[in-house]
Amino acid sequence: MEKNYHVCTGCGLLCDDIEVESENNTVTKVYTACRVGVAHMKEARRGEADFLVDNKPVDESTAISEAASILKNARNPLIFGLGTSTSETQKIAIELAKKINATLDDTSSFCLGPLAEALIQDKLKSCTLDDVRNKADVIIYWGTDPSDSHPRQLSKHSYFPRGIEKQRGWEEERTAIAIDVRKSHTAKICGNYFFQIPPKGDAEFIDALIAGISGKLPKTSYNYPPKKILELANILKGAKFGVIFAGRGLIYSLENLEPLFKLMKILNEKANFHLIPMISSYNTMGFNENLFAETGYVNSVKFENGTVKHGPEYSVVESLKAKTVDAALIIGSDPLLILPGSIAKNMLEIPVISMDHCETLTSKHAKIYMNTAINGVEAGGSATRMDRVKVSFEPAIETKHPSEEVILKKIMEAL
Repeated sequence: MEKNYHVCTGCGLLCDDIEVESENNTVTKVYTACRVGVAHMKEARRGEADFLVDNKPVDESTAISEAASILKNARNPLIFGLGTSTSETQKIAIELAKKINATLDDTSSFCLGPLAEALIQDKLKSCTLDDVRNKADVIIYWGTDPSDSHPRQLSKHSYFPRGIEKQRGWEEERTAIAIDVRKSHTAKICGNYFFQIPPKGDAEFIDALIAGISGKLPKTSYNYPPKKILELANILKGAKFGVIFAGRGLIYSLENLEPLFKLMKILNEKANFHLIPMISSYNTMGFNENLFAETGYVNSVKFENGTVKHGPEYSVVESLKAKTVDAALIIGSDPLLILPGSIAKNMLEIPVISMDHCETLTSKHAKIYMNTAINGVEAGGSATRMDRVKVSFEPAIETKHPSEEVILKKIMEAL
């Protein structure tokens, strides 16, 4: 019997082998998904769509009219979020930003944006998750703990599965390595190949590792045992297909990506290494690609009468900190929760429009809240996986909630 598989939009892995059972348009059982995916798919247990203005129920047309009025009258509106939106929605949001001369940004401006930009510009060698499953013999988890953040990453794509060229799997043919400031769940799986470094110690560790790979004595100011670094260097030099899964722990530690560029260069002089960013929100890479195609930048842009400005001053953090934006449209994100309180509180002084499938701290304080469909569960579309593979998905159940795409189109028409 042919099975109907769904795509889980719970994280950047976009697992495409999910089965669900539903009753009365409610997901009742989820198979194959991880604990994150099961919780995500079962979020769709709701009644009528909610549209609120000043926390009072209104109809859809009133909410859209009020939202359009706020955006039309704003001198410098901010559009932020979109990491959990479909690529179709992201493209409409970019057009909307152009139309209203908005500042446009997503979480990548303070997360993995530099890595995404380097990959889009082909400055780093990368591969797909399918390549990792089929070929990888050395896997490094650097500043990331996929056992918690992306629970199926090790079992479906990297360490545990048997691949076409790795039929004996993790027991004999794969080496998993963790480099981190703490012994995470992933680090415990890596056993003796866990390299614990101090906070902000990544750049020095990279320099020492490069020295070890080059046949020199590795040194660090924090006296990491040279023998351990040389042991790691020898494993990396022998890799036939290596991959570094880079997380925020690594990127936050580096002042820029130069140390990583140097490491990847020397690794590929001795072996065969690739890099994949451990992106959390399922379509952050899609936003970076779509905005880059339109503007040449992956985030932090300001549209102004047909021109595009770019720089850290147009990031969500700096825009709110400097109070340069006077209204905000937040799509599928919760900046009041995730940004530093001293910066996020400035959102309380401007009208905020929140589009989200669930109540958040931001939606509770928003002038307008529009309760949208859950992408991948109640709405279809397409997205870009963390390894830049395009994925399309259909809704698993029907809903009365409008999609973000539908709402944005109506706001565009109302402007």
